[in-house]
Amino acid sequence: MTERSLPTYTTILLERDQSLTWLTLNRPERLNAMNATLLEEFSDALDVLAADEETRVIAIRGAGRAFSSGYDIERDESAVAEGHDIVDDYVAHAAHLSRFMRIWDHPKPILACVHGYCLAGATQMCVFCDITVVSDDAVIGLPSIPLGGGYITPLWVPLVGPKRAKQMSFVAGSKISGRTASEWGWANYSVPAEELEDNVRRLAWDIAKIPASTLRMKKMSINRAAEVMGFRTIVPMGAETDALLHSSAAVQELFASIRAHGLKEAIARFHAGGSQGGSEGAC
Repeated sequence: MTERSLPTYTTILLERDQSLTWLTLNRPERLNAMNATLLEEFSDALDVLAADEETRVIAIRGAGRAFSSGYDIERDESAVAEGHDIVDDYVAHAAHLSRFMRIWDHPKPILACVHGYCLAGATQMCVFCDITVVSDDAVIGLPSIPLGGGYITPLWVPLVGPKRAKQMSFVAGSKISGRTASEWGWANYSVPAEELEDNVRRLAWDIAKIPASTLRMKKMSINRAAEVMGFRTIVPMGAETDALLHSSAAVQELFASIRAHGLKEAIARFHAGGSQGGSEGAC
């Protein structure tokens, strides 16, 4: 049987590894920050791999020294636009969540292989994956500046519980190690960094031994159990709270700081005590 070629993209890579296909976020110069192009290509790749008979399991990883630093708000002018419409804001954020729900609803198992930094919106992506494996020294964290109000950490609650989610959410820039993420239940387990990809590869190959139709039904049945517990209801809530808070005076002040000084300087000014914001970022 002739192996079918996979499409090429500008911000992600698809690579076959026997029954496993690696989906690599490929903007290493930006720590794989997720811009509009990457997210659109990511969605297209999920569709391609859903129909690809040679792909039994998908594993998401990041090129370079990070899994992903989250949404690329510094390059997304709409994220810091003045006079934005609250409904348009909600629709845009709901679209991101719908995109990640496609991981949850995908017919094939999708693993996250996390090394280096996995921050903010990138942690959302991992929550929707079926299995998340992290390196012991990975840095799992939330936004360093409070631009939103509940877009990310409510999705952590089914994994780590409300108290730990609040611990992360209430302090801007909260971070935990991969080892701690495993202990909390955010990740399935952690391994030494040098063993990470080989470990995920072996896991994927073991999963691929199960017939595809059986895997699909196993995934669906476990997802349904999680949905009865409220997961699918939780997902869209963050788009509503963020759209509301983005119109607040406190967050508009932070957006103004980003426009005036750039993201890094705005973050520095916030942590130096020069600005007061909301409770959680959405980058």
